[in-house]
Amino acid sequence: MARPPGMVDVARLAGVSHVTVSRVLNGYPPVRPETRERVQAAIDELGYRRNSIARALKSGRSATIGVVIAGSELFELPRVLLGIETEAKAAGYWVNLASWHGGDTADLEEALSRLTDQSVEAIAVIADRPVAVEALENVKITVPTAVVMSGQVERAGLGFVELDQQLGARLAVRHLLDLGHTDVVHLSGALRTYDARARVEGWRDELAKADVAAPVVLEGDFTAESGFQLASQLVERGGPLPTAIFAGNDQMAMGVLAAFAQHGIRVPTDVSLVGFDDMAGAGFLVPALTTVRQDFVTLGALSIRMLMGMLQGEAPAIKRIPPDLIVRASTLPPSR
Repeated sequence: MARPPGMVDVARLAGVSHVTVSRVLNGYPPVRPETRERVQAAIDELGYRRNSIARALKSGRSATIGVVIAGSELFELPRVLLGIETEAKAAGYWVNLASWHGGDTADLEEALSRLTDQSVEAIAVIADRPVAVEALENVKITVPTAVVMSGQVERAGLGFVELDQQLGARLAVRHLLDLGHTDVVHLSGALRTYDARARVEGWRDELAKADVAAPVVLEGDFTAESGFQLASQLVERGGPLPTAIFAGNDQMAMGVLAAFAQHGIRVPTDVSLVGFDDMAGAGFLVPALTTVRQDFVTLGALSIRMLMGMLQGEAPAIKRIPPDLIVRASTLPPSR
């Protein structure tokens, strides 16, 4: 089998030294534009690809960021990864993925070790629940590490980048209070997740700030089916319905709309409804859904910016991204 083309082959075809090829590959000046074009043409013709392992052994740098996906209920994970990969690429880094789906600390440590064995320079851990962060407390951290989507868990040596879930819930509830609602029921996601717990806290805190008693939380699991079931229970229990519902996410809000339509309850005339996440298509529901928008791409990108700073000697920090309230047609002042 023929060996793959090397830097010497590129230099020979382009009629330059291997040092010049190295300068072109690494973006170092000074290389004349016509020489750079000739080297690039030789690279394209030969199909040359850099040996990243050999380069890491020689330089002590892999130019690679490790990403651990810790959990199986990570909403909008593709958008988070898009932000990570785009920002890493702009900084001259590649991304190497590993996963951890719960279990003991040894499993998480093994996932981190696999990445560090491949000489990653830093690691981002995308976590969907506090248990991942709790497991990290017992894991030896050997490279700069940032936790993404975790929330309010501090550990020396770790950076944290998160969406401000509590603020998002407070924005949703404040909007309903400002419209005149004082009976705001919350249909939460699964309370084992950080997102659900943080949104409950924000809902409860904003009601308390307005001196409004918080009713019992009705727990679902972030699915449209659970939103449908909980809304149906509200109707079937009899008695007056709440004037407003804050759903744990847009999927649950979809289920609420379906249940209410089935029972002849009008949104927002009879009950106002607010979701969370601003999922694709939320503005095309009937009625268009008032919701809280989160910037998942920026979340991923910010984790890489933090890691780049940590690689330059900056101290780990906690950074929260504020969400935005998107007001649409599913909320009105109460009719009663």
